[in-house]
Amino acid sequence: QVQLVESGGGLVQAGGSLRLSCAASGSIFSINAMNWYRQAPGKQRELVANINSGGSTNYADSVKGRFTISRDNAKNTLYLQMNSLKPEDTAVYYCYYDYYSGLHFTSWGQGTQVTVSS
Repeated sequence: QVQLVESGGGLVQAGGSLRLSCAASGSIFSINAMNWYRQAPGKQRELVANINSGGSTNYADSVKGRFTISRDNAKNTLYLQMNSLKPEDTAVYYCYYDYYSGLHFTSWGQGTQVTVSS
C-alpha cells in the first residue's frame, strides 16, 4: 500500500501563505481522487479541498478564493497552496488518496501542523 508523506506545514502570521505537499511512495496505477482534510483541536476532521482524476476541484466554503489544490500526475504528488491565512485555519492537515494499485485502496498521510498566529 502506498505511503503518503505531507510537508510544508509550520507557523505563519495571519495573512501569510504556506504550500503543503503530499508525496506518495509506492506504485499507483491510477488515482480516483486526492483530498486535503484538516482537523482543529476539539473539532471533527473536515474536507478542505478535492481534486478528481479529471482535474475538477472543489473547496470548502471557508477556503474558497484563498486555497488552491493542484496535482503533479507524473509524480503522484498533491499540493495545497494556502494564501491569506487566518487563525481559524490552524489545524493538522491531512492528505488522502483514493487510488488503484492492482486493487482499490485509500491512504492517509500522517498530517502536518499549520498554525496561524493573529
